[in-house]
Amino acid sequence: QVRLVESGGGLVQPEGSLRLSCVASGNIVSIHAMGWFRQPPGKRRELVARITSGGSTNYLDSVKGRFTISRDNAENTVDLQMNSLKPEDTAVYYCNADIVTPLRNWAYNYWGQGTQVTISS
Repeated sequence: QVRLVESGGGLVQPEGSLRLSCVASGNIVSIHAMGWFRQPPGKRRELVARITSGGSTNYLDSVKGRFTISRDNAENTVDLQMNSLKPEDTAVYYCNADIVTPLRNWAYNYWGQGTQVTISS
């Protein structure tokens, strides 16, 4: 059983910072891409940032220069450092990863349970 568990959400004022963390646990052979999605109230889920096992990254245009994704392959973790936060960053943030387990020869996509991030004064 593979689990992704997020932490670090909360309430912060505009222009503040938060750091989200996600750890993957269970019977894991390898992890390919990891990422963070978000779903603002009343909107569709969108990709915020993604990082490959080799460290290549891509970001949602609206967060470029403010958010930084990083991962620790040895610890099976992925973090999202969020700076200069804006009210429009308010959303539930979900960790996502493509994980290979002994049951499959291919990567299966897993989701965390989500963590609320609220930007408000």
